[in-house]
Amino acid sequence: MNHPAYQKLVDLSNELKLLSDAAGLLSWDQEVNMAKKGVGYRARQMAWFSGEYHARFTAPEVGDWISECEENVGDLDPESDSAANLREWRHGYDRETKLPADLVTEFARVRSLAHESWAEAREKSEFTHFAPDLEKLIGLCKQQAECWGYEDKLYDALLDKYERGSTTAEITAVFADLKKELVPLVEEACSQEPFDPVKVGADYSIEKQQAFNREVAEAVGFDFEAGRIDTAVHPFCTGLGPLDTRLTTRYMKSDFRSSLYGVLHETGHGLYDQGLREEDYGLPIGDAVSLGVHESQSRLWENQVGRSPEFWDRWLPKAAEYFPNLAELSVEEMTRACNQAERSFIRVEADEVTYDLHIMLRFEMESAIFNDELPVAEIPAEWNRRFKESFGLEVDNDSNGCLQDIHWSMGGFGYFPTYSLGNLNASHLFKAAKSQDSEIETGLANGNYTPLLQWMRTRIHEPGSRFLPKDLVERAAGSPVTADAHLAHLRSRYLFG
Repeated sequence: MNHPAYQKLVDLSNELKLLSDAAGLLSWDQEVNMAKKGVGYRARQMAWFSGEYHARFTAPEVGDWISECEENVGDLDPESDSAANLREWRHGYDRETKLPADLVTEFARVRSLAHESWAEAREKSEFTHFAPDLEKLIGLCKQQAECWGYEDKLYDALLDKYERGSTTAEITAVFADLKKELVPLVEEACSQEPFDPVKVGADYSIEKQQAFNREVAEAVGFDFEAGRIDTAVHPFCTGLGPLDTRLTTRYMKSDFRSSLYGVLHETGHGLYDQGLREEDYGLPIGDAVSLGVHESQSRLWENQVGRSPEFWDRWLPKAAEYFPNLAELSVEEMTRACNQAERSFIRVEADEVTYDLHIMLRFEMESAIFNDELPVAEIPAEWNRRFKESFGLEVDNDSNGCLQDIHWSMGGFGYFPTYSLGNLNASHLFKAAKSQDSEIETGLANGNYTPLLQWMRTRIHEPGSRFLPKDLVERAAGSPVTADAHLAHLRSRYLFG
């Protein structure tokens, strides 16, 4: 779009990206490197960055520039880059201008402090240590939602932050349909004879895990000249620039699969970040479109690819070089060991069959919290009750229960449902990719991941935010998402009868 106001928006957008990436680096440092006593000052820094971003983006002239562009669109192609940027600037500006500056800075400050209190509470397994900060974050998120506005549920305004256009009613319906077939599938999968020889008598050194994980991540396409892997309490991926993508994982000496699948998951996120068009960086179209799409990439590389027999046919000999006890296993046994259904406490360690039940529980908890039906003090007991109902297990401590995930300490209410949306998207896209390009299955069978990655690059990564989430996935796959492909995938992997 050739208009002075549009160029001003482009310049501002690039400058704001510099601000947000600098804040992102501080956040990454807090989770990976920072000394505990630095949290107070870091909270002040994060509050300043959030306030500065908010002030610059919500300046009255920015609204004027957007309006000028909207008045001069003329014959602009609605699918053009300029139209997509303008759509996203308008959406972001309208939401951001509804938030008071002091709410923005206070949210950033409390969130930074809450991360430390959550980490300490998780280590001690004491929910009461985290509860005061959680109470503050919930209150701040409620204020944000009221400012943004909603048609039905307060929680809808928070969902929209992570998955554009999603509502509580829509997610409830998606989960209800999925649950009908998932619950009996979980029962059947978990009732099969246990088979897991990987843990027996093993001591997997962290150094060897790190070396093996790096080989795998590099093989599937992660560029280590534009990224790195570190250790954190909770695995995550963050993009800090077009050539700076940070992955983290955590390690168990008793089971190398924990870090491996953590790395594969975060590598999926990293491949998405590294696949965005560098020339678009700093503009709305240069961003990932939603968390539901982002999670489709992480879940696809972790599960559809990483737990397949083709994957272990390629990687079991290499794994056995690092961990000699694995040399006794066949590819079939290794695959079976990595697709073993079992009801368990920890979401990030859960198998694919039971995983969505974890997400449904969190969605129900968050819905209750923001419907004012669940006070903070009652969260542990309610979590334990619901967990027993869904999984048949008695939660033994808060670290295995409501303290296990980092998201609430980030004020990330509305984030969790995107994991299940990501599962549905992953299976749908994987099925479509294989049907559209015969080289993908051939490549996977030979340990060549380039055809699959290239399919995702052109259809999911490079478009960035040019299209809204549902439209992007439907355009890529050729059909709207349903649960069918995901349920078929789970049956093929977890039912061995």
